[in-house]
Amino acid sequence: MKEVLRTNDPTIIAYAKALLSSEDIACFELDVHMSVLDGSIGILPRRLMVADRELFLARSILGDHDLPVTNDR
Repeated sequence: MKEVLRTNDPTIIAYAKALLSSEDIACFELDVHMSVLDGSIGILPRRLMVADRELFLARSILGDHDLPVTNDR
């Protein structure tokens, strides 16, 4: 799995997941429960992961919608 998106904004994660699922790209959200450690103030970003073979397509889709994709991770 490769990271395609990293953000503190849960609405961006939800939007990205909806975009990817509409294109039949499976994604997995990491660090969802880390807010327990930071006191729910949102300083630890969440990561959205996709399969290696779908990374290029996922980055293209998210980039077309002006979402902040991560590179080379």
